[in-house]
Amino acid sequence: MALLEAESITVQFGGIVALDELSFEMNEGEILGLIGPNGAGKTTMFNVLSRIYEPTSGRLTFDGEDLLEVKPWGIASRGIARSFQNLALFPTMTLLQNTMTGAHHHGHTGFARAMLRIGAGKEEERLKAEAYDILESLDLAQYAFRPAAGLPFGTLKRLELARALASHPRLLLLDEPAAGLTHAEVDELGDTIMRVRDEYGVTVLLVEHHMGMVMSISDRVVAMEFGRKIAEGLPREVQDNPQVIEAYLGTSA
Repeated sequence: MALLEAESITVQFGGIVALDELSFEMNEGEILGLIGPNGAGKTTMFNVLSRIYEPTSGRLTFDGEDLLEVKPWGIASRGIARSFQNLALFPTMTLLQNTMTGAHHHGHTGFARAMLRIGAGKEEERLKAEAYDILESLDLAQYAFRPAAGLPFGTLKRLELARALASHPRLLLLDEPAAGLTHAEVDELGDTIMRVRDEYGVTVLLVEHHMGMVMSISDRVVAMEFGRKIAEGLPREVQDNPQVIEAYLGTSA
């Protein structure tokens, strides 16, 4: 059984169809690239998976559970984490503290016990240790006790990935992680995503415009245009698909 199944997902905003019966599956442990020109509906699909948008119709299951029955605040506890196109970090907090915020739903102390500081110390130390280990695995440990403000953009992109990993996800949604990075940083990010997949055992859904990275690290690729799927398959198959070439270049070459 596939880990994630999207079946005929349609999203309409008034008379605008943002997603038009989009269907795809993801197997556990794979990296799936979701590509398409601007306005193809990629981020809309991410927002459906995050339960930010309610689809007009369709079916969405994660590990056999109806994801459309889950409230937005319950997504993290189901094992789904995401990054955003624009950084959503806490600039005055340290990298360690930023990473720890990703594990908020893993706390076991409870509100009353936390108010009285009963068991809170041990739990905080556990979360700190886990967060530090994640930072270390992403080569960020040297910045662990520095505030996020003022650090290089590429470093902050890795920090956002660290925070997502702190939630112990089974499915990681990466929305334009290479945006704003240099060519060297993009290559490094691609290696990091593959290492994270292997080391943490996560499944990765990747939305990205940097085709070189998508095609080099994805196991399969789904191409979209105007909310519809126009191709699906191995990276090379999708890259050579006439409809995909036409969608990007305006000609079927």
